[in-house]
Amino acid sequence: MTDKSDRIARRSVDKFALRRAELADSALETLSELGYARTSLREIAQKSNFSHGVLHYYFTDKVELLTYAIRRNEEVWVTRCQEDVASARSASDLKHGFGAAMAGTLRADAIMHRLWYDLRNQSLYEDAFRSDVLVIDERREATIWCVVERYANLAGGSPLVTRPVAYATFDGLFYQALLRHLAGEENAGSALEESVNLMLEHLVAR
Repeated sequence: MTDKSDRIARRSVDKFALRRAELADSALETLSELGYARTSLREIAQKSNFSHGVLHYYFTDKVELLTYAIRRNEEVWVTRCQEDVASARSASDLKHGFGAAMAGTLRADAIMHRLWYDLRNQSLYEDAFRSDVLVIDERREATIWCVVERYANLAGGSPLVTRPVAYATFDGLFYQALLRHLAGEENAGSALEESVNLMLEHLVAR
């Protein structure tokens, strides 16, 4: 392949990837509003600027579309946590930064998180989702563990729990806060931030 044809091929791949991202972002509002079970590609097309045929060209079915959209937005959440870990210069900095980040994403991205939990629940019944959910869940677990280990290091201590337990703890706190936030409780975010700060301290022995 010549340099010119190689550049053309790369541009085609880039355009395809950008188009998929655009379609996924457009579909998220409908998916998150109605949930997986009540949403079809045709319905997504009706509520967006794209035709049903275009959606089918870029995504085989709504399973592929949904998992792609979740993975894409997962990158944003993971990056935020990684930045908090990298920028923290003390245990206190990391604790408060992580708590604020969890509360912030609860308020700003509640719809996306609701869609993630919907997908995770659906994977208990549909094999098509399971492998993707396990991959995403593993990455979320690794991200949380990175925070716990870094906090322990900055605090001069060591984690008191295993990686799965740490993840289950913070995931549970977030899920409960999400329910309260969606129910209209104004203090759900601040309560989550306080709980995250407190729990991070309890999970580490100094």
